Amino acid sequence: MNEIALNIANDLRKLADSIEALTKEEQKSHVANVEELREPATSQKDNLPILEEVRAKLASLSKAGKQAQVRELITGFGVKKLSDIPREKYPELLEKVEVM
Repeated sequence: MNEIALNIANDLRKLADSIEALTKEEQKSHVANVEELREPATSQKDNLPILEEVRAKLASLSKAGKQAQVRELITGFGVKKLSDIPREKYPELLEKVEVM
């Protein structure tokens, strides 16, 4: 009877070790997948201009006497002020500034 109990205990220990190994592999895979998903979004956002850069470009246009055109650019994005424009739209805004 003791030998049977020992065999059962050993089998349960082996099963627990196998489950632990499997769980660790799944965690590694999950972490790798999450990191892959984060990288493009992060790097893409890092390449976007920041508000201060856009503001500086628009300020130079305003100083050059194009206040009305600057206002039209901003309202053309459906907002009242520059800071309401989503950062993802800054490249499009800067393209329009370059055309002016």
